[in-house]
Amino acid sequence: MYEFQDRTSAGRLLAAELVPMHLKDPVVLALPRGGVPVGFEIAKALSAPLDLLLVRKIGLPSQPELAVAAVVDGERPDLVINEEVMPLSGLSKSDLDILAHKELEEIERRRKTYLSGRPPVPIAGRTAIVVDDGIATGTTVRAALKALTRRGAARIVLAVPVAPADETVSLRSLVDDVVCLLAPRTFYGIGEFYSDFHQLTDAEVSHLLQSSSRPVVPASGHDKVQPSRSSALKNDTGL
Repeated sequence: MYEFQDRTSAGRLLAAELVPMHLKDPVVLALPRGGVPVGFEIAKALSAPLDLLLVRKIGLPSQPELAVAAVVDGERPDLVINEEVMPLSGLSKSDLDILAHKELEEIERRRKTYLSGRPPVPIAGRTAIVVDDGIATGTTVRAALKALTRRGAARIVLAVPVAPADETVSLRSLVDDVVCLLAPRTFYGIGEFYSDFHQLTDAEVSHLLQSSSRPVVPASGHDKVQPSRSSALKNDTGL
């Protein structure tokens, strides 16, 4: 099943939905790597800055796939705690701080790699458009949205090409608007909805981010859906 040709096509389709919303003072925050080409097209159409929203899951040492928390990059990084898992984890606050510090170092590495160390774009008082190439479980984006709520964004919009129907319903309580082109009830993975869903390289991501910092001309034409940093942390709960 293919609904989108690639991430660029999906981004243009999302942009077509967002432009008529006349969002005030928007900034596009893409989750790397897959969200960057989607966000690039949206930022271009809205004449908005494009930045990364870097999120790192903190898994239990004994069960890495189970998120006890997540750390979210920003002017001041945020630690979002999974209130259901943390009490059962056996981890102390100092244990969690150590794990968070490690993930912050990886976030800083990625920011330097992709953005040459460019500081995060301030979002206070602006419309934050959170973009990815799709949502599966929603764990990562949920942490990001909770962190953004505390950073003073005037409005938060979640924009994704595809997500499970139940996740779109669940995430609506965390944002002002959800723009999702496809919300299937049967969902096995994001890649099944793309003809081209290749693994993006660091070079591709860096090129798009560098290009977004220069004046661009919005793309013409229409895409069609194709059929088949280590620093003080602010804490929150509810991952």
